[in-house]
Amino acid sequence: EAQLLVSGGGLVQAGGSLRLSCAASGFTFDDYAIGWFRQVPGKEREGVSSMYNGRIVYSDSVKGRFTISRDNAKNTVYLQMNRLKPEDAAVYYCAAVPSRLLSRMVGFPPDYEYWYWGQGTQVTVSS
Repeated sequence: EAQLLVSGGGLVQAGGSLRLSCAASGFTFDDYAIGWFRQVPGKEREGVSSMYNGRIVYSDSVKGRFTISRDNAKNTVYLQMNRLKPEDAAVYYCAAVPSRLLSRMVGFPPDYEYWYWGQGTQVTVSS
């Protein structure tokens, strides 16, 4: 059974940093693209960053502050979040989809492309 386990959320002051982890199991991790999304109650889910087929993309709102990376040996993807702002507060999710399905993708893969989703982790940023 495919699973994504998200961890690393918490409360941080504005300007601080957090690192989220997304640990995968139950599928061939190397063959999958990973994306990070976030959602605030009452708002649509927003793409934050995605790593697929040699590309890395970020939303404009986090570009220059967040960094996505992956360690295939550990089946884990990370999202390093620096210089956090109150508007970054949300529940953060990771998601996975076979990379081959994004072979013609340009830009940020939308959430409906992804097959598997983690459970989410709350990030709270105090001002």
